[in-house]
Amino acid sequence: MTTEVTDDREESQDGKFLTFLIDGESYGLDIRHVTEIIGMHDITRVPDVPAYVRGIINLRGKVIPVMDVRARFGMAGRDYDARTCIVVIHVRDTEIGLVVDTVSEVIDIPETDIEPPPSIGQVCGGFMSGVGKVGDHVKLLLDAHKLLYGTDASAAA
Repeated sequence: MTTEVTDDREESQDGKFLTFLIDGESYGLDIRHVTEIIGMHDITRVPDVPAYVRGIINLRGKVIPVMDVRARFGMAGRDYDARTCIVVIHVRDTEIGLVVDTVSEVIDIPETDIEPPPSIGQVCGGFMSGVGKVGDHVKLLLDAHKLLYGTDASAAA
């Protein structure tokens, strides 16, 4: 019975993406990975981690690593402001916070409106899973596994 509820929940989330902005561009993450969206917290720096890992936060007693998506993409940093937030995601038994410029909305993108990433080198460092067509606009859809574990997500399995 619990499995059926989970399956129904999974099906109800098909094609749903949390969208957010980074440097004025719109990105999306499969909503199934998103746990919550929180405001900025005090981030404790951790030595000897990649530059895009800003550190860790204490989220209701749970220690969560925090990654700045701008830095992960190799973009110039910017000061955090009132709209900057942390999207907490869950991928393969790992919870991590993603710092984004601002969260936009949850949208539906039917599978028929998603195309593979363009083959012009490694777009977004190879972190894209596709391009969602929404009206006259596009959303760059990110692969949460590749974002966390690198471009060879299968190696981290």
